[in-house]
Amino acid sequence: MKIVKHSGNIVDFNRDKLKNSLLKSGANKMIVEEVLKNIESQIYEGISTKKIYKLAFALLKKSSNSHAARYNLRAAIQLLGPAGFFFEKFIARLFISEDYLAQTNLFLSGKCVGHEVDVAIMKNNVIEMVECKFHSGKDANSDVKVPMYILSRFNDLKDRSHLIYTKNDKILGCWIVTNNRFTSDAILFAKCSGLKLLSWDYPEKNSLSKKIDNNQLYPITCLTTLTISEKDKLMVLDIILVREILDTPETLEKIGLSPNRIKNVLKEASELCKYI
Repeated sequence: MKIVKHSGNIVDFNRDKLKNSLLKSGANKMIVEEVLKNIESQIYEGISTKKIYKLAFALLKKSSNSHAARYNLRAAIQLLGPAGFFFEKFIARLFISEDYLAQTNLFLSGKCVGHEVDVAIMKNNVIEMVECKFHSGKDANSDVKVPMYILSRFNDLKDRSHLIYTKNDKILGCWIVTNNRFTSDAILFAKCSGLKLLSWDYPEKNSLSKKIDNNQLYPITCLTTLTISEKDKLMVLDIILVREILDTPETLEKIGLSPNRIKNVLKEASELCKYI
């Protein structure tokens, strides 16, 4: 059976690929098989992957909110927009979880011009800049022009002293992080130029998606028990991660949730963070 991807490409329906994505939600094999059978009974020639995703999400939600939240992870990252400001905060937290110091939204003077730097990180006294390329659409990839441009900015900054953590900090490395993917040319250029890349599926064994799972860095945008408006209010209060709700449950009351809804949100958050 042929299905239509987000890009418009027509491909064969891949049951194993769908099964693997369902298993990653944390649902057990019995639930996954039930969901697969239900989906297979409803799909038709030419159905979009978007409709299949919505159907799978709804079926998982019936079994567990946290399963649906985990399945919704990539879409949830795309909700850290629209401009990517909250994505930068999310990435800073990712590095902090790996024992870095991190600062966001800096303006630093280069040799030639000034630059806005999304995130500055430090570990073992080595300071690096992190540039975040946020895409609200699933199919927008970062091509070779992205690392070429960011390399020029890094080169303008690296030989200067900056006030970041001390008065004479040097930027010794550069990361580029995206919520989508890099093209093959972008990866080749970055490797050749000494830039570090992190995307949804790259590097294969330590990608953004794997880091999120391994460190339980689930964004609040994946929770199914909160509305989009409520998620936005929490992010304005600097609550970006699900675990931060568990650490500061009083913020749910601040945004106007009833005691019963607070109980449901905390239940989903707790189940999600116990996924691993």
